[in-house]
Parts: sequence; C-alpha cells; structure tokens
Amino acid sequence: MASVLFKQCSVLIVLMAFSMLGFSQELKIYDAETLEPIGNVALYGKDKRHSVISDQNGIADLKGFEGRDSIYFQHPTYRPVIRTKAQLKELGYSIALKKRVIQLKEFVVSAYRWEQNKEEVPNKITTISKQQIDFQNPQTAADLLGTSDEIFIQKSQLGGGSPMIRGFATNSVLLVVDGVRMNNCIYRSGNLHNVISLDPHTIENSEVIFGPGSVTYGSDALGGVMDFHTKSVQLSTSDQEHQNWNVLTRYSSANNEMTGHVDFNYGRRKWGFLTSLSYSSYDDLEMGSHDHPGYRRMEYVKRIDGRDSIVDNENPDKQIPSGYDQFNFMQKFRYRPGSNFNLSYGFHLSSTSNIPRYDRLIQRSNGQLKNAEWYYGPQKWMMHALNGKLNQSGSLFNNMQFTFAFQNYEESRHDRGYKEEWLRHRTENVQALSLNIDFDKEMGNDLLYYGLEYAYNHLNSTAFKEHIVSGEELPTQTRYPNGDNDYSTFAGYISYKKNIGEQFTTITGIRYSHFDIYSTLDTSAAYYNFPFSKMSLSTGALNGSVGLVYRPQEDWQINLNGSSGFHAPNIDDMAKVFDSEPESVVMPNENLEPEYAYNIDWAVKKHLGQRSLIELTGFYTWLQDALVRREATFNGKDSIMYDGVLSQVHKMVNADKAYIHGLSLDFNILLPFNMQFSSNLTYTRGEDDEGVALRHIAPTFGQVSMKYDNKPLVLSVYSRFNGKISNERLAPSEQTKHHMYALNERGQPYSPAWWTLNFKGSYRVNQYLTLNAGVENVLDVRYRPYSSGIAATGRNFMVALRAHF
Repeated sequence: MASVLFKQCSVLIVLMAFSMLGFSQELKIYDAETLEPIGNVALYGKDKRHSVISDQNGIADLKGFEGRDSIYFQHPTYRPVIRTKAQLKELGYSIALKKRVIQLKEFVVSAYRWEQNKEEVPNKITTISKQQIDFQNPQTAADLLGTSDEIFIQKSQLGGGSPMIRGFATNSVLLVVDGVRMNNCIYRSGNLHNVISLDPHTIENSEVIFGPGSVTYGSDALGGVMDFHTKSVQLSTSDQEHQNWNVLTRYSSANNEMTGHVDFNYGRRKWGFLTSLSYSSYDDLEMGSHDHPGYRRMEYVKRIDGRDSIVDNENPDKQIPSGYDQFNFMQKFRYRPGSNFNLSYGFHLSSTSNIPRYDRLIQRSNGQLKNAEWYYGPQKWMMHALNGKLNQSGSLFNNMQFTFAFQNYEESRHDRGYKEEWLRHRTENVQALSLNIDFDKEMGNDLLYYGLEYAYNHLNSTAFKEHIVSGEELPTQTRYPNGDNDYSTFAGYISYKKNIGEQFTTITGIRYSHFDIYSTLDTSAAYYNFPFSKMSLSTGALNGSVGLVYRPQEDWQINLNGSSGFHAPNIDDMAKVFDSEPESVVMPNENLEPEYAYNIDWAVKKHLGQRSLIELTGFYTWLQDALVRREATFNGKDSIMYDGVLSQVHKMVNADKAYIHGLSLDFNILLPFNMQFSSNLTYTRGEDDEGVALRHIAPTFGQVSMKYDNKPLVLSVYSRFNGKISNERLAPSEQTKHHMYALNERGQPYSPAWWTLNFKGSYRVNQYLTLNAGVENVLDVRYRPYSSGIAATGRNFMVALRAHF
C-alpha cells in the first residue's frame, strides 16, 4: 500500500515541478560592526503585500520588487532601513545594518505555514535563533528547546528529552521539521525522546507556537507546535561559485561529551548543495554534589563471571549507565530554474547507539534493584523531503508550495530482570508518507491561506526473547498488534486574515480532518486470548480558531485568541499492550474518539521607551474527552498474568475533562555599557474534573540573566529555577514513583524546588574563528527536574571552537 502511494505521489510531484518553471537577484545583508550575515530580516514593500525574509547567511531574494519600489528592512535588533531596488543594485546587492538600542519587532513566524509579521499574529510565539543556539551550545535538540526557558524538558535518561508546553506533552504537542510533521502513529502519552533525532548544529532557527495549532497543523497540536527549520542551500548571486564551510568541535566535562560537526555549502546561480555531518559521544552523566543525597547511584547491576551481581558505585554521583553515541547526516540539493520557482530536496539520517533507560535501572522491587538490563536499541530516523515553491499570482493563489516526504522510524526496547536469563527484544518500525499543499491569496489588503494534507503510516511490530547463556530465541508478545497496522488521515484547512486600518488584525480559520486506523492480530501467535482478530477506527475532527490583534499605539499590542485543538487516537492509543507501571498492563480498546482542547489566551505587550519591553500572556484551556488510562476488564477479568506477574488491566478511554490555566511574563531592558537584563517566568496549573492533578503540568519555572554584548566579546551570567511540586500536587501516576523523586518527612515523593547559577561567553578571534566557553551549574547543585528519571548535569565545564570560512 505504501509503495503504491509513494509512486503515485512521486508522479504527481514531478508533474507539478516541471509545470512551474520560470532567475532572481539575491541581496546579502550583514552586520555593520561584525560583518556577520543577518538572518530573519524582513523586506517588504510600502503596501506590505510582498515580503521576503533573509536566511541564516543573510541572503534575501528580491524577486517581486521593481526597480523604483521602496523596500523596507525590518529586524528586531537592527535599525530600520529604506532603499529602492535600484539603490541596492548600486551597492552591489549588499547592505550593512546597524544595531538599534532595543529589540522592537520580530517580524517572521510560521503560524500559518507562510511567513508572517508577528505583530499581525494573535498567538504567543517564541523564536530560538541561530545566534542563540550557537551561544548556548545545546548538546541535543531537546536541550535546544530548553534554551528558550519557556519550554519544560523532562528526561527519563540522558539520551532523552520530552518537551512540556502548557500542561501538554508527548502526543499532545507537535514536532515539525522543514514543514513535515514528525509525530507518527505510535507517539505515546508517556514521555518521548524522538526530538533528539534532530541535529542541533543544522537548525537555522526554531519557532514555538504556544496553544492549539490544529487548524494549520492538524492532530496533536493541543499544547503547541515546535517548528524546526534546518539550514538551506545558499546559491551564488553572481557568475562565481559560492562556497562556505562550518566546523565545530566541543567538549563538556559532566559527561565527557566530545562532539564534532562539519557542513559544506556549494552554490551556483541556479543550483547548489549542502552536506552536513555530526557525531557526538556522551559518557555516563555526573550529577551535582550538594543536596538530595537520595538521588545518588549507590549501586548498580554488573554481569560478573556469567552472573548478575550488585556492585558498589565508586562515584555515587556518576549515573551508571547513561552514556550513548549519536550520528547525524544531512544532504540537501536546491534547483532554481527561474525567478518564480524553487525546488529543494533534503535527506536526513540519524542513528544512536543503545541508550540506557536510566529511570528503569534505578527501580527497586523488595528492596533490591529490579532490572539488570533496560535500554533502547539504536533510535533510527530517516527522512526524504521534496519541497517546491511557486510565486506566480493568479486567480487562485499568489504563492503555492508543496512538501512531499517519506520517513522511516525504528525504535526498540530491550529489558531483562535481575538474575533472569531471558532478555526481551521488542522492535517497532514505522514508514510514514505525507503530502502537504499550501496556498496563499491576496484579496485587496486581506490574505487567504488554505491547503490540503494527506498522511499514511504503516507499522510493523516484532518481538522475541533471547536466552543470554544459550542464545536460544523464542517468540514473545509484541508491543503492538503483530499483523497489519495502518493509519491514514486526509485534511483540508482555510484561514483568513484581515487588516482593519493600522490598529486591528483579525485571523479566523477552520479545518476538518478524517482518520482511519486498521490493525490485525495474528491470533495463532497471540499470547492472550483476544476476543477479536482485528480492530478498526474511522473518525473525524472539526476545529477552528479566531484571533484579534489590537495595536492602540506603536508601543502597545494586545492579543486575544480563541482556538480548538485535537489529538486523534492513534495505534498506540488504540492497540498497545504494555506494562505502564509495576503490576499493571494496558490492553487494546478500539472504541475511542478524538480528545479536544478549547483554549482562550490573551497577551499584552508594551515597549517602555526605546530600551525595554514587557510582555504578559495568560491562557485557559478546557480539555474534553481526554484519552486516559482507566481500570478495566479483559475477557471478564480485572487482572491477568503479564510477564509472570498478576497485573491489573487498564485501557485507554475517553473519560476525563480537565482544566488548565497559566501565565507567562517576559521582561527585557537594555542598560548602559552594553549590558542587557532579561527575565521570564512560566506558571501553569491544571486538574481534572475531580480535582486530581494532571501529569504533564510543569512546576513554575523561568530564568534571570545579565548579558554583556560588545562584539567581539559576549558574556552572560544567568540563573535557571524551578518551583516545588508537593506530594499533594503530584499526579496519581507520579505519586507511586519513589525511585524518581525526593521523599518528604512522611516518606512521600515530591519534586523539590531548585536553582542553578551559570556562566557563558564567546569571543570572536577573527572573521573565521569563534571561541565559546562556559560553566553550567556553577554551585554543583544536585537536582532532578520534575518527572525526570535522571538527575541533571552537575558542574559542567564546556569549551567549543567554531570556524566559518
């Protein structure tokens, strides 16, 4: 089925590509002081109908602007400039921008799959720029999201990172890379670490849309959308070829991280390519040495002379085992036959080594360690993506783009109990095919956005157990049905933006999505007496949004936005069989419907003169028909034997209503002597209709920082902090996890408050070399972020050298 669809869609895309042929002049924008290229500069005409954005290398395409047109340059950190296209030609199609006193406007986001003026978007959106990524030096893409200090990151193991946004996580928040959704049919409600498949060294920028984004992006976008844009191929603006190299090497002391990265760009006028390679090796992570001694790893299981033995840890602050390795490769090609059409192809490949599941390795049963082995096998992700963009005004659209993608995911779980001799292996492989076609159409001063989406997933689930002494292999229960597992969706959406004078912007949208799921069981190999041999689900979801932006004065902005989002049941929700916690097993249930989130949020933004900015955002979300685990029966029994243990039966059901509310506060001020102070705070609370706390409600968290920015030297001292979650405020599923949390005076789990002091700096040695260094967790605090199974980094010395030539 997948191969047939792949061929049909391939033919469609090729025909579209050859029908859209039509050479453009490119402009280079750079910093007047440092000579570095400036990305995310917005260029637009006087009537704002036509706009373009510079990429990470400061390149902007001037197609669509006439010789005498005034072109306005807008960037949050640079002074605005107005030039005609003829003047830019006299400058050799390059222009230097000078920094402004305070960041005012951030111009471009991807809230509607098309570049937008942020002042006309009612959603709260945070952009993580390439400059911020380079300065902070995150080890993984999950850490990259954490640098925003507005997304909470949970980790079950070092090779992990599950983002939490506004009380939602896992399959209720959406990951998008280069316009392609990463969420697939086995994204679960438990913590996920798929985001680490992305290479942080290839991220050009990342935009986080807070709140439901389902009108544009479909299922799973309840809490928000994390939209990653990877580096694009840069073409030459002259008859000379364009080449550039980027090289990075980095070391971190807390886990002996050694990372190397190189990418090479080659461009001609009409075509070019980009090649990127990254490799990272992480040793076992060392936690801090102060506070909460209960987090220490006093002992671990080791195989000695063919027998499991519990040995003392010579350094209890070292979390053994937690280390792993990762490799990333990216290859892109770009072809631009004319001024109106651009075609690009991207290939992404990511693979890890085995990743120890640290939280399972510290579990205890009857006072001793429960598991001898528990690890994820190599996490493999491959993606082919073909993207075409046509800029040609017509009766139906002004701009059109398509993205055709094929992804292949592989993940596996391997576990063996202490002193047991059978090692269980479970492997899942997902093939995902998707096609997105998006349009925009100018209608006077208004804009219409509309598009179609199709996605198809096929899952293959296998399992066996291996005798670690004899090597004998026997079949065992798979995690998902062991027959055919197919998931498909087809959707259409439309949004309309209207500017009412200079003060008001309204945006409305609606989307309908239809879903089909089909799973079969090979009953001859089933390990339970299932009363069925197949499961199917066919359902739909309708959702919408309406937003208002009010700009009473140039230094004020007020946003009001109402929206709904949904998560359609997937194969993981409907058909999984696994142990969710000790003495508990989740069984299949095909009688499921989508869960919906109805959200209202508001924001007030105020520029205090030319040197400071304050923004306050609030939201309230109603969750209906939430997919939750509930006690149930199987074949008339409330408990069954699972892995030799009598286990309570649970099923996923549409049961709960829930209510989530929160606030976020951001403040920035420029001080004398090239200093800048910034701070942000995120507060979230949520419970179901019985007053029970929800699992993915993060504690109050935020940061304060002081930065000195006087190129070529940049220094920053900052503190990150988390509030406490008492035992009473923990979700019931968390209250049983004594091995993960600190214990209060009554011996009950809770998540303590913590704060860290950190220092980072960078120095541009010359136009080719930049040195980065820093110390994280200077005070060496021992802490474990909420819901995490592994303690965070102790005092960590980091040094990195970057070269660009």
